Amino acid sequence: MNATDRTPADLLRSALAADAGRPLVTFYDDATGERVELSVATFANWVAKTANLLQGELSAEPGDRVALLLPAHWQTAVWLLACSSVGVVADVAGDPKAADIVVSGPDTLDAARACSGSRIALALRPLGGRFPQTPDGFADYAVEVPGQGDRFAPFTPVDPDEPALVVAGREFSGAEVVERAAAEASGLGLTGPGSRLLSGLSYDTWEGLCAGLYAPLATGGSVVLCRNLELLGEDAVAKRVESERVSVTAR
Repeated sequence: MNATDRTPADLLRSALAADAGRPLVTFYDDATGERVELSVATFANWVAKTANLLQGELSAEPGDRVALLLPAHWQTAVWLLACSSVGVVADVAGDPKAADIVVSGPDTLDAARACSGSRIALALRPLGGRFPQTPDGFADYAVEVPGQGDRFAPFTPVDPDEPALVVAGREFSGAEVVERAAAEASGLGLTGPGSRLLSGLSYDTWEGLCAGLYAPLATGGSVVLCRNLELLGEDAVAKRVESERVSVTAR
């Protein structure tokens, strides 16, 4: 983390400048057997494309609210950083009726239809695959995002002191996310660059977001993000910790 890093998007830019090729997010879904590993560069490319979708196609502006009805998933992490890049508020598990845009996984589409603004659906299939048939009333993220630009520049500079994240009813500015993630990293066992944290925590709490994204990003570490980890036996978890060279866990 650099002294000039005031938003999560700043943290990602610093990580890209420091070592673009290192792993940042390794994702497992233990219900499907999926594993995907994203380097800093690959993750940042997804973030740029998603931010361009938000700003260019969906006309999102700083202060707009994006309800993220998504589980702990690598694409959720991408959306959180894309929201930070544009300056919109990422409202995790937020009320679609109060949102300007809703981003939904396949299990929350009915609830997401309450949003009167733009609706984006994520199939959450391996390799970022699309829906076999686009849900009625939604745009399919996997269809819309590939054609977006690989570089992003906000139309309006992002103010780090403005609201950036809402989770479990608590609102954080971008600067608060960065400061709190950096302050809590040592308590999670993240000791600096190279630290690798395995998280089985949900993204619907600050603790889950901090362990599963923000603290590793703030310290030059990486995260092994595990969805449905409870389906894995302890021996299998121990083997994953060893094979992924995990230094600390949050479960």
